Amino acid sequence: MAGFLARRLVNYLALLLIATFFAFALASATFRPLDALAQRQPPPPASTIEAKRVELHLDKPIPQRFAIWAEGVVLHGDFGKTVADAPINDELWRRAGISLRLFLAGTVIGVIAGVLLGVTAAIKQYKIFDHVTTLFSFLILSTPVFVIGTLLKVLWLPVNQAAGTQILYFNGESTAGFSGGTWDLLVDRLQHLVLPTVAIAIGLAAVYSRYQRSAMLDVLGSDFLRTAQAKGLTRRKALFTHGLRTALIPMATLFAFGFGLLITGGVFTERIFGWFGMGDWLIVGVQNQDANIIATVTLFIAVLVLFSGWLSDVVYAALDPRVRVG
Repeated sequence: MAGFLARRLVNYLALLLIATFFAFALASATFRPLDALAQRQPPPPASTIEAKRVELHLDKPIPQRFAIWAEGVVLHGDFGKTVADAPINDELWRRAGISLRLFLAGTVIGVIAGVLLGVTAAIKQYKIFDHVTTLFSFLILSTPVFVIGTLLKVLWLPVNQAAGTQILYFNGESTAGFSGGTWDLLVDRLQHLVLPTVAIAIGLAAVYSRYQRSAMLDVLGSDFLRTAQAKGLTRRKALFTHGLRTALIPMATLFAFGFGLLITGGVFTERIFGWFGMGDWLIVGVQNQDANIIATVTLFIAVLVLFSGWLSDVVYAALDPRVRVG
């Protein structure tokens, strides 16, 4: 098992390097970061533009520019500077913390809810619960996330008004200028976290419940479940001891890679609720034509996706004894 996981980790590290290089190369080949400087009125002298070109290493080939950037990251943990000459490191860790806090909570809740709904729907196939969850899933999947976010705001507004106080907040990760103790700060952040977390969890629960239902249905009629019941296990114990474990095997990879991709895919959720995380930063990088921001966000997402993939391998090996024996 250790050898299996080590080989997978090496493969993931190679993929991480390739993905980051291609993102950097594509951004560098298409972006024109000096255009904004050249279009200022009055126009800056040519020497100023040339000095900025040298500062941003635009006078060097793309592979060499990537090597300079990667050397700073690997040797010094320095992700460079933006086109506006601001250090990327400070913005990276701030935005990474925002995205992880938001999407980790939403993903955990969405996965748990999706698994429970999917397993129950499969066990109660064609019954009322199955029909209700199917209708719920299709309604959520056909509704854009910005509509769900807006609806949550509209539905919760009367609750705040009836309570006469702000129970849950609609915008931002925390209250601007908030002052208080650790507990007060935690409560304030939770009040801002609930609604965007619900928006994320609802969508994920709808998606994962469909996959989990299908995976569980494939297991329900299997021979090993009948054998387990023939040996004396009750149907419930056979389902949850052996059936659910087997049905979770194909889902582990889906859960893991879904989290990494959600970080950038959740830009609508971030902007609706005023959480300026990595997805929003990716849009900023494109707008500013900043290859360093694009490479940094890509590296961050690649690390998350590949770490999640490696973690799914660990879960896969734990769930499937054939991997450990092999």
